[in-house]
Formats: sequence, C-alpha cells, structure tokens
Amino acid sequence: MEDRRELTRRDLLTLAAGIALNGRIAFAKASQPATPVNFAIPPGACDCHTHIIGDPARFPFSENRVYTPETASPEEMSALHRALHIQRVVIVTPSFYGTDNSATLYGMKARGGNARGVAVIGEQTATSELEAMDRAGIRGVRINLATVNQADPIVARRLFQSAVERIRVLNWHLQMNTSLVVISGIKDLVATSPVPVVFDHFAGAQASLGLAQAGWADLVGLVRLGKAYVKLSAEYSVSTQEPDYPDVAAFAKALVAANPDRILWGSDWPHTNSKSSRARSIAEITPLTAFDDGRMLNQFALWIPDARLREKILVDNPARLYRF
Repeated sequence: MEDRRELTRRDLLTLAAGIALNGRIAFAKASQPATPVNFAIPPGACDCHTHIIGDPARFPFSENRVYTPETASPEEMSALHRALHIQRVVIVTPSFYGTDNSATLYGMKARGGNARGVAVIGEQTATSELEAMDRAGIRGVRINLATVNQADPIVARRLFQSAVERIRVLNWHLQMNTSLVVISGIKDLVATSPVPVVFDHFAGAQASLGLAQAGWADLVGLVRLGKAYVKLSAEYSVSTQEPDYPDVAAFAKALVAANPDRILWGSDWPHTNSKSSRARSIAEITPLTAFDDGRMLNQFALWIPDARLREKILVDNPARLYRF
C-alpha cells in the first residue's frame, strides 16, 4: 500500500535539493562496477560494510545529521553484488538516520536470508526493540565517532561501556568508526570486552603516516590477541593514491599477518561522502562518490594472494561473527 503520510518541510527541502542538484530531475544512481572481478570469489562470500539509503519520503533523515546523501536502493545493491559474485551482505545503519534503523531493516528484508545488519541505538531504544531487531537479523551496534569528528577517548569510553551493557545478552558485537588515537585510549576496554569489537575502515589509519603512526601498534596488538576485528574497507578514506591505493597494501598485509581470523572485507557501497559535505547545508544533497568496486575488490586479491586466506576473510569470519 502506498505511503500517503504528509511530508515534513525538511523532507520537502531534501527532495527539492535532489531535484535541483546539477539540473537532474531525480536522485543519481549509486555506482556499479566497471571492472570485472579477476579472481575466484568463494561461495558464501560476504560484503561486510554497505548502506541502504531509502526514499526520504518513506525513510526520513535525522534532524541532527551532518549531511544529506543521495539514495541507494536494495535493487542497486543486489546488482552490485551480482557483478562482484558476492552472496552475502551486512547492511549498516549510517549516521544520517540517527537511531532509526528502518532503512537497514528494509534492505535486509529485501535481501532475505543472505543479509545481516548492524544498528545504531540510543538510551531510549527499548529492550523489546533490540530483541525484535535480533530476530530480524541485526547482529551488532555501531558507534560512529569519525563522521562527527569526535576524537575524545573519554567520550568513546562512555559510549563503549553503555553499548556493551545493552547488547551483551543478545550475543551482538560492537562496531566502531573511529581513529587510532581513540583506539589507543580505549584499548583496555577492547581487550576485556565481553562482546566482540569491530573497527571500520582500517581502524582510521592514514597510509601517508606509515606503519609507525601513533596507535597502529596498539591496534595490531589487539588483532593479534583476537580482541578486535578490522574491516578492510573504504581504502579511499585511508589513502589518496587513487585509483588503486597501493600504499594501503602494507596495512592490509600487516593486519592479516597479525591474525587472519579477525579480518573482514567490505565495499563501503554506496560510497557516501561526509567529508565533502562539511561546507554544505544539510538541505543540500551531497552526491554519492562513483568508485569502481570491481577494481577495488581486485586489489583485495593483490593484498592477499593466498586463496585460502581470502576464503577465511570473505566467508568464514563473517559467517562466525554475523551468524549466517
């Protein structure tokens, strides 16, 4: 049945911005791979970091968001994964939805049994809501500090401890988008956490600073001890050496060498761009970035030439963490 609820003024501004952007009549399409995958993808492979961005008339954005993205539909995501030969997916609630996980749950339902999700919750999120999300396939919660430029370890510790208390009985994990400096400031909490801890996007490392940068050794130590997972994802947030980001290889290899059982891979599709949005009003649409996901997935095979290790990272580790 068509959703006929009245649009808010904020929704209308968002839609108007989408129409006005570069003279287009509608939102742009999310990017699709231009380069074929050049290595064998094992059955059950999982893209562990994606987002669904629904029609804002149906899935309104948070009033406290820092940017407004273009849309990215479940159908577009399915096309992406057909091209990449990826069977499974983890959909993560992005910052611009606040604690509303409706779009993530919508995307998971569209994908069926091959989808799991990571939610964002707040103090007002009821236990009954957490239990319902668990039944739907949510397997963790995300704390996103990087998008809002929050780098205070004291704040991170408080949020970490609060989230752990909420999710430990559900057998969920805690996912963080943060920096190496923050990770160093909370490494004792990570080391003793009763739930698994996952760090997004190479844990915020910056390739230009090399392997000796502050916090990298702490991260590698946590991975080596099996106390943290790291996603090899969003290499464009780690390096400026596009399109192949060769300086990221040393970081990927170091993490895999530390403990291949704690490494995940994610595309970060549909490639939102919070950094370029910081000079924009939230009423203005921030375009998605067009990256060649096929070309970037091929880099994964160069980082990890051993097919068995690739299968561990693409299949075994996600199956264990997300309970496929």
